Amino acid sequence: MSIKQSIAGTTQLLGVIGDPVKHSCSPVMHNAAIAQLGLDYVYLPLPVKAIDLQTALAGFAAIDLVGFNITIPHKTAVMPLLYEISPTAKKVGAVNTVWRTETGWSGTNTDVTGFIAPLKAMSRDWSNVNPVVIGNGGAARAVIVGLAELGCPEIHVVGRNYQKLAQFYQSWQNIPEISSILKIHYLDNLNILIPAADLLINTTPVGMSPNVDNSPVDAIAMKKLKPDAIAYDLIYNPSPTKFLQLAKDNGAVSIDGLEMLVMQGAAALEIWLQQPVPVEVMRQTLREAIYS
Repeated sequence: MSIKQSIAGTTQLLGVIGDPVKHSCSPVMHNAAIAQLGLDYVYLPLPVKAIDLQTALAGFAAIDLVGFNITIPHKTAVMPLLYEISPTAKKVGAVNTVWRTETGWSGTNTDVTGFIAPLKAMSRDWSNVNPVVIGNGGAARAVIVGLAELGCPEIHVVGRNYQKLAQFYQSWQNIPEISSILKIHYLDNLNILIPAADLLINTTPVGMSPNVDNSPVDAIAMKKLKPDAIAYDLIYNPSPTKFLQLAKDNGAVSIDGLEMLVMQGAAALEIWLQQPVPVEVMRQTLREAIYS
């Protein structure tokens, strides 16, 4: 999909900050949507080192930048620099989308919206769904907040490090609506949890390109997954991952990380533009950029 975009003195600025940021797929996705809408905006990759974060935000305010996304390593570090943070972002403990207001920068976390969007599109009673989350890193936090918002009665989290699991569990204790339904398990228990899982989610990088032959769940364990279960991998390259292929081979419904990437981006763009955005254009452009 070719994107023609002119930049002038009137063009309003959006972007993504991180270190590194040159690998980000966000510019191609957002600029395609902006071009489709015929708006005078441009979305730029903005490399910002950790030591320069506060200075960068002051500079963005000075040049009247409308808003920006945040990737590693700034998602948590940016929070003390913001005037207002959404309840969702506070629960996750990370911000990935920021916008200007009259009083200062405001932030939220659209990863939660992006994660649950394809699930909401399914006709499931989430109050009867038993989710199992593989991994207890930053990505798992957004997943857990999303699962709680959907109304899942329990959330089972599997990790391989006792100390990190304990710290992870402790980090939710001030959020009773999550701590009351959160169950943590060591990786050895995954085989026991899979047969009862209605939704199995990989939040780890296991299976990400170039290590495409790896999966956090082996073929034998995956055979225990219910045929009508949902397997969800936050990885978007390759598509499908071995994890998803094994799940599909056993009859499960599969969702890959591209959908979460698209939908979190669409949610951010709608915040900045204050209007609906062409999600299918974003999805198709992203597919072409990643897989072609």
